Amino acid sequence: MIDQLQTATAWQGKLNLVYENCQNSTQLIYNHHQAPLKVQRPFYPEGKQVCHSVILHTAGGVVGGDRLSSHFHLKPNTQALITTAAASKIYRSNGLQARQTIDIQIDPGACLELLPQETILFNGADYRQDLRVELAPGGSFLGWEITRFGRSARGEKFLQGKWRSHSEIWQQGVPLWIDRQLLPGNPEIFHSPSGLFGQPIVGSLIWLGHPVSTEIVETARSLFTPHSLLPTPYSPLPTQHLVGVTQLEHGLLCRYRGASTSEVRNWFTAVWQILRTSFLSRSICIPRVWQI
Repeated sequence: MIDQLQTATAWQGKLNLVYENCQNSTQLIYNHHQAPLKVQRPFYPEGKQVCHSVILHTAGGVVGGDRLSSHFHLKPNTQALITTAAASKIYRSNGLQARQTIDIQIDPGACLELLPQETILFNGADYRQDLRVELAPGGSFLGWEITRFGRSARGEKFLQGKWRSHSEIWQQGVPLWIDRQLLPGNPEIFHSPSGLFGQPIVGSLIWLGHPVSTEIVETARSLFTPHSLLPTPYSPLPTQHLVGVTQLEHGLLCRYRGASTSEVRNWFTAVWQILRTSFLSRSICIPRVWQI
């Protein structure tokens, strides 16, 4: 039986942010938070048109029973970049599932770049993450997630627990992208070619709002250079088992499976640069918190 005290002491974090265009400047006009979630003051390292927001998790990590809920609303003709202050740590489950839900509304002419730092699942964690985006015509969304299964630097593997990721992007009642992922922690799935293939990190980057050319797709593929492959029963592991780039009707999807956070982040950052210069007419601006 689950201890009622565990349920009573779990975090029920909430964060609600609203951005508005005020005289050609993106302003955070509403900020409501409930511990352990909060947001730092807005940053403008690339001018007033783009608001950078850094989310903090003041408890330091997520445990079973925690419920984290965020809502972001970008009003017309705003642009925001949202990241996290540090990697998210999901601790071993106490018998309860931890869950994070992010709900986003992007109005016409607005653009959100949701670029959190990596999520680290400890062996035995039970975690579900849900993302739903309502993307208005003329709006755009770029998001990525990078997930590490087990504290691999310590030799830990994700052999117990469960990870679920549900993502949906809609436009006027039409699904633009729906993605369901489930990974139970066990040795067979960890080493299976249809699972992690012995690699501890997976990542996804999604861009939606504007169709991309075949040239951009080929460029995105060419930007990846493997350098961190872990041995598997199937070594050497071909590049096509590490990454994939898919041209969508309204955007682009990149997938990664490998062993290095810096490798996937460098690749995703290079793809982000191509997309930003092509569709937003500005170069990328690396969040300062990534460099700390």
